[in-house]
Amino acid sequence: MWANNLRIIAVVLGTLALYTLIANKIPQVQSEVPHALTLGANVTPEQLTAAGDQLYHGAGGCTACHGLGTRAPNLLTDEKGLGPIGARCGKRESGKDCKAYLYESLTNPRAYVVAGYEPIMPEMGRILSPQQIWALVAFLESNGGTVDVTASDIPAANAAPAAGESGAPGAATAPRIAAGSTDPMTIIRGAGCTGCHKVGSEGGAIGPNLTHVGSRLSASLIRECILKPDTRVSKGYEKFVGVMPKMFGNQLTGAQLEALVQFLASRK
Repeated sequence: MWANNLRIIAVVLGTLALYTLIANKIPQVQSEVPHALTLGANVTPEQLTAAGDQLYHGAGGCTACHGLGTRAPNLLTDEKGLGPIGARCGKRESGKDCKAYLYESLTNPRAYVVAGYEPIMPEMGRILSPQQIWALVAFLESNGGTVDVTASDIPAANAAPAAGESGAPGAATAPRIAAGSTDPMTIIRGAGCTGCHKVGSEGGAIGPNLTHVGSRLSASLIRECILKPDTRVSKGYEKFVGVMPKMFGNQLTGAQLEALVQFLASRK
C-alpha cells in the first residue's frame, strides 16, 4: 500500500519537475514599451545617438523589418551601393536634407516610399514621443553621416500638446493612443491600424482585412493578435511578420483594449 502510494507520488513529482523544466526553457514573449527619455537643454549628439541606438535595437522594433534587405531598406549597412542611411538620407528627396528626410520617414513614412518596397512603415509619431523620434534621427544620421540634431529640435519636456493633438502633456512621455478615447474607430485611426488594415471603407491592404474579422476569430484570439501579433499569422501575410508593433499592450488602456476587442469581435 505505502509502496504504491510512494511510487504514485514520485511519478507526480517527476512529471511536475519535467514540465517546470520545459516551461523555463521556452522563450517568454514580452510586449516592450519604449522607455521615456528626459533629455535636457544641454543634450549632446553622443547622448542622442546612444538613446536612439537603444530604441532602434530594442523597443522601437526597427530591426523587425530593416536590415533584412527584403521588406524594408537596409539602414545600418549598404543599400544597393548607396552606403548606410547616414550617407544617403540627404539625397533621397529634392529639397530635404538628411535630418528633414529622416524625421519625415518616421512621422509620415508614406510621403516618400523607396522604390522596390511597399508602404508598410507605421507612423512612429503615434507610438514614440518627439524626444524618441529625434533620438532615432540622430542615431540614423550617425551611420555614415554627421549628426546635426540638437536640443533646439526637441520640444521641451513640459510643453503642452497643441490643440487637437493626441498625447499626454509632456514630450518625454510616449503619446497616449487616441488621447485615451474608448471609441473603437477613434482608437483604430489613432493607432494607425488603417495604414495596413481595411475596416469597412477605410484602410489599406497590407495586413488582413478586419471588416469581418469577428467571423474568423473569437474575442480572445483578437485580443491575442493585438497583444502578441506574431503568434498568429494569417495565410498569405507571412512576409509581413514583425511589421505590426508589439507595444499596444502597454500603450492602450485596459478600457481601450476591451472596447477595441469587442468591436472587432462584433464585425461578423
